[in-house]
Amino acid sequence: MSDETTAEQEIEEMYVQNAAAAAFSDSTLTLRGIAPSVLFFADRPEREVGHVTCEDFVSEWGEGENSFAEDPPNAVLTFLEPGEDVPEAVTVVLRDPELAGDTFSYSVEVLDGTLPGEAGSCSLFIDPIGRPLSPGSVAGVRRRQGRRGGRRVRRAVL
Repeated sequence: MSDETTAEQEIEEMYVQNAAAAAFSDSTLTLRGIAPSVLFFADRPEREVGHVTCEDFVSEWGEGENSFAEDPPNAVLTFLEPGEDVPEAVTVVLRDPELAGDTFSYSVEVLDGTLPGEAGSCSLFIDPIGRPLSPGSVAGVRRRQGRRGGRRVRRAVL
């Protein structure tokens, strides 16, 4: 076997957390009613998909070279305001995750947008390790849309 086939391939996963509600106060983002696991996926060439428990996600935050603790990830929080059919999106830097039951909290720095005091159903898209604002990252795409005025696509609710 060649070194290429025996070498462990490294993939960059993007993570997604879903919650029933979010709150923001004093630089803390709190997700309430979170799903019991964090979804992850990786694009080409491996196209990996899976999930990790919230407990494992927190415990692995500081593990390895270029960890999230060492290089805090950017993320995009999407949420619907009451009466709206197009989700709002806010780009943040995540630090210091804490899990307590079905509540997950982060210290955050807002990069783009405005976090509401309270929001309903939401998703948090967390960029892969080592690519905080790369052109293909969620936060990178969001940053470019903001500079260009970004356009939103309205979808019919069925």
